[in-house]
Amino acid sequence: MHSEAFQSIVEFRRSNRKFDPAIEVPEEVMMRSLERTVLSPNSSNMQLWEFHWIHDKKLIQEFVPLCLGQNAASTAKELVVFVTRRDLYKRRARWNKEQILTHLGDREPNKIEKNGLNYYGKVMPLLYGRDMFGIHTLIRRSVCFIGGLFKPFMRFGGRTDQRIMVHKSCALAAQTFMLSIAAEGFHTCPMEGFDKWRVRRKLGLPLGAEINMIISVGKGTEPGIWGPRFRVDNSEVIIKH
Repeated sequence: MHSEAFQSIVEFRRSNRKFDPAIEVPEEVMMRSLERTVLSPNSSNMQLWEFHWIHDKKLIQEFVPLCLGQNAASTAKELVVFVTRRDLYKRRARWNKEQILTHLGDREPNKIEKNGLNYYGKVMPLLYGRDMFGIHTLIRRSVCFIGGLFKPFMRFGGRTDQRIMVHKSCALAAQTFMLSIAAEGFHTCPMEGFDKWRVRRKLGLPLGAEINMIISVGKGTEPGIWGPRFRVDNSEVIIKH
């Protein structure tokens, strides 16, 4: 039963680019979907993301030119800007460490808990750290190279690897959000066409924040679907080993 329900949600979710102007999206639908989004899987539970819900009608209209005038933006009832926050890694690492310590109380940590405290206290700062001289990058690449000589090892180096990691987690959250909105009977359109600098300034975000995608929400219309859904044959993309 659950499999069939999920199948129907996946099939219902389409990128709709024109929303019905007469139908609003209830705020409780948006809030439920954003709360579900927070539960998305992410790298090391660092949660280096933010979800900026644009509800104010005037502000939505200000976002239309920033989204290059797309119909998905100009007819949207709600917008959500998915933002990566690699710059918050110290705060998130401390928060995770505090959760472990709170769970411990007065007792001594077991092996798994000791590893967790070390992971968030030492590994995460090394993994996400940056400096103007590239020392963090050099250390990471050296550790990966030496460790990889003797066993399988995570290959992780500079800023590109960091950006890929936080954007992957944020994209997972975006998919959770879109499936949730579909389950509520509404529609979405993920947009990559936007001015990332102006969007960041409009939201008052720091330089360390990056825009992952902007998702418009509304009740979709038939003209908003540009044609039948088609995919390359499964044999081209599903490879069984």
